[in-house]
Amino acid sequence: MAVGDRKYISKQSVALLVGAALCSYFGSVPASYGQASTPEQNIENKIPEGAKLLLSANELVYNRDAEIVSAVGGVQINYGGYKMVAQKVEYNQKTGRMTAIGNVEMVSPDGNRIYADNLDVTDNFADGFLNSLRIETSDNTRIVAESGERVGGTKMILNKGVYTACLPCAEDPKRAPFWQVKAKRVIQNGETHTIRLERARFELLGYPIAFVPFIEVPDNTVKRKSGFLFPTMSLSQNLGFGLSIPYYYVISPSMDATVTATGYTAQGFLVEGEFRQRFENGTHILRVAGIDQANPGNFSSGTSDAEAEQRGMVASKAEFRINPRWTFGWDVMMQSDNNFSKTYKLRGLSGTDRTNQIYLTGLGKRNYFDMRAFYFDVQDADRTNTAEKQQAIVYPSLDYHYVAPQPLAGGELSADVNLTNISRTHDDFYTVDGFDRFRGLKGQTSRLTAELQWKRTYVTPTGLVITPLLAARGDAFALNMDSPVNANGVPYAGNYLDDNSATRSMFTAGLEVRYPILMTTDNSTHILEPIAQIYARPDEQLAGRLPNEDAQSFVFDATSLFDRDKFSGYDRIEGGTRANLGVQYTGTFDSGYKLHGIFGQSYQIAGQNSFATDDLVNVGADSGLETDRSDYVGLGGVETPYGVSVAASYRLDEKDFEFRRGDLTTAYQNDTFQTQVTYTHLSAQPAYGFAEDNDEIQTSSRVKFKDYWSIFGGIAWDLNNDVISRRTLGLSYEDECTIFTIAYTDSRDSEDESASDWTIGARLTFRTLGDIKIGSDSLSN
Repeated sequence: MAVGDRKYISKQSVALLVGAALCSYFGSVPASYGQASTPEQNIENKIPEGAKLLLSANELVYNRDAEIVSAVGGVQINYGGYKMVAQKVEYNQKTGRMTAIGNVEMVSPDGNRIYADNLDVTDNFADGFLNSLRIETSDNTRIVAESGERVGGTKMILNKGVYTACLPCAEDPKRAPFWQVKAKRVIQNGETHTIRLERARFELLGYPIAFVPFIEVPDNTVKRKSGFLFPTMSLSQNLGFGLSIPYYYVISPSMDATVTATGYTAQGFLVEGEFRQRFENGTHILRVAGIDQANPGNFSSGTSDAEAEQRGMVASKAEFRINPRWTFGWDVMMQSDNNFSKTYKLRGLSGTDRTNQIYLTGLGKRNYFDMRAFYFDVQDADRTNTAEKQQAIVYPSLDYHYVAPQPLAGGELSADVNLTNISRTHDDFYTVDGFDRFRGLKGQTSRLTAELQWKRTYVTPTGLVITPLLAARGDAFALNMDSPVNANGVPYAGNYLDDNSATRSMFTAGLEVRYPILMTTDNSTHILEPIAQIYARPDEQLAGRLPNEDAQSFVFDATSLFDRDKFSGYDRIEGGTRANLGVQYTGTFDSGYKLHGIFGQSYQIAGQNSFATDDLVNVGADSGLETDRSDYVGLGGVETPYGVSVAASYRLDEKDFEFRRGDLTTAYQNDTFQTQVTYTHLSAQPAYGFAEDNDEIQTSSRVKFKDYWSIFGGIAWDLNNDVISRRTLGLSYEDECTIFTIAYTDSRDSEDESASDWTIGARLTFRTLGDIKIGSDSLSN
C-alpha cells in the first residue's frame, strides 16, 4: 500500500464504491438476444433494478491520499447475476480505473466465463485491457489469447487468439485439440454478435491445413445470422463433381431465405432457393430450383434426364393452427419433368413416390377429424411411363372418429365415418403369370362409409376377461368408371358390378375371451394369455364385384390375427362367421433375459370366406386366409443381458408347416461392436402379382476400433437372383466438437434408370463453424 493516510472503512462503503464500478462494467457486457430482439435491446444488459451487491474479501482498505479503494485477498463479488473472483480488486477515484489482479474469473448470467491474469478498465468501463485471458462460453466454445482490449463498450479485440469448440484432452491438456483456428486478431462484436478471426490458420490435429484472410462466425448468443454457409460437395456418375455454395439471409425476425448455387462439372449450374416465413399461427416454406443441363447426353438415352435440357421445380409447404384444435396445411410440388428432383437429389423431394397433399385436421377430447386431398408424383426416368397417370387423384378423403362421452349399457359407443372420392385418367392394369390385376380403373368413384360399434369389458372374479361387441356398418357407392378390360380387350373374368351406384351393409356380433395366467418363480415372471374370439356376420355383400382401391396391401401375420376386420381398408369388408384362437406369452428373468411370443390360427366357421373370393386385384390369393383353416402365424423374440437379441415373424402352411412368409433378425451390440442380420422370405403369390419366391438377406455392422473412430458397412443380397442389390462401406469419427463420415454406396435397381448407380458421400462437421458435405445429407451408417 502506498504511503499516506489510510484507514479501514466499513464493508458497506467499499461495497458501494466497488459496486458502482462493477455496475458500469457489467452493464456494458453484451446480452444474448432472441430472434425478434432489436439493436437497442442488444447493446447492453442492464442490471435488474434493486439488485444487491455482495462483496467478500479478506481485507477492505481505503487509501485517502491515493483515493484508491481496495479489496484484497480472496475477493468474491456477486451482483445482478454476475460473479467475479480475483486476488485483488482496486478502484482509483482519480484515474477512474478499476483493476482486478491475479487469477481473475468472471461468470455472466448466461454461463459464459472469462479468465485473465489481470483486468484493467476505464471509468466508464467502455475501454480496457486484459492479459493472458481465456473465454469459455456456455456452449463449450473456447477462445485463448495473449492479451485483449475492450473498445467502445461493445468490442473485445484479442491478440494472437486461438478459437475452438473442442474440449481439452483429459490426459494431456497441453495437447492440441482435434481442430482449432489460430488468428492474428480475434474480434468479438457485441452489437453484431459475431466472432471474426483475421489472418486465420485452420489446424487439424495440430497441423495447419488451410489459410484464410478471415472467418466470421456468430457467437453463442446468435440463433440466426446472414452469411455464407459451409459449401457442400457431391460426386456422382453422370452429374460429375458438384460444389454447392449456400448463402443464408435473415430478412426479418420472422422471415429468412437460403440461396444455393451448385456447379456440376458435367451439367452446369443448378440454382436453388428456399424462402421461409413464420406467422403467429404457422409457417410457410417456398422452394424453387432450376438448371440448364450442359450435357444431357451423359444420361441413358431415351430417359427424361437425357431428353430434357431446361429443368426446374417449385414446391410449397405450410401448416397453420387455426385454433388449439384445428390445423390446416399443404405440401405440394410441381416440376418440369418426372425425374428432376430425384436426379439432382433435392433434399426431401428425391423419393421415387412423392405425395402432394392439402389437409384439414381437428382433434378434440373424444373425436377426431381429418380431411385430405392427394396427388401422387412418380419420379421415374422413363418419359413415356404412365405410372403417374395411373395413380388415383384423391379429392378428398375424409375420416371422422367419435367416442360417446357417456357409457351405453355400461359399454363404450363409438362411430367412424369415411368418405373417399377419387378419379384416374388411365387404367392401372398388368398381368402376371396369366392373372389379370386391375389395381385401378379409369374414371371416378366415391364411397361413403359409416359404422357404429359398442363394446364392454367384464372381468370375472377368477380373472377371465370377457368383451362382447356389436357393430353395424353401411356403405354407399357412386360408380362412374370404365369396365375392366385387359390389354387384349378381354373383359374381366370376375363378376364385376357394372352399375352407376351400389349399397351394402354389414352387422357383426362378437365375443372375445382372454385369460391371463401369472406365474412367478424366485427369479422370473411369466404371463401366459390364451385368447379366443368369434365374430358372427352375414356374407360380404357384392364380394369381389366392386373396385378395390384401399384394401390391396393385405398381409396376414401375428399382428393382424386378432383384428375384427383383417382387410387393410374400407373397400373390402370381412364377412361370414370367423373364430380366431391364439396364445400370447411374456417372460422376464432377473438375470436380464426377456422373452415374448404370439402364436395362433384363424377359422372360417360359416358363411362365405371373403378371402377366397376373387376381386379385381385378387387381394386374398395365397394370403393364408383363403382356406377354412388358416395358415399358422406367430412371432417371438428373446433379449439377453449380453447384447444379443433374436426376433422372428412367420407364417406356416396349415397342412405341412411349410414356411410361407416371415423374417428372422439377429442383432448384437456392445460398446465397440454392433451388427444386425435380417433374413426375409416371401413365397410366390402368382394370383396376387408375385410370380416368384423372394428371399433376401440384409446385414449392417459397425466396429469402433479406436477412441472415436468407427468403420461401418452393409449389404443387401437377393438370394433368388444371386445379386448384391446394395452395398455400403464407410468410415466415421465423432467426438464432442467434430463429426466426420465418408461412405461409398452401390445400389442396383433394374427397374429404375437413375442418374448414377454408385455414389460417394462424406460429411465433416465442425461444431459452431458448420458442415462440409460431399454427396447426400444422410449416409447409411
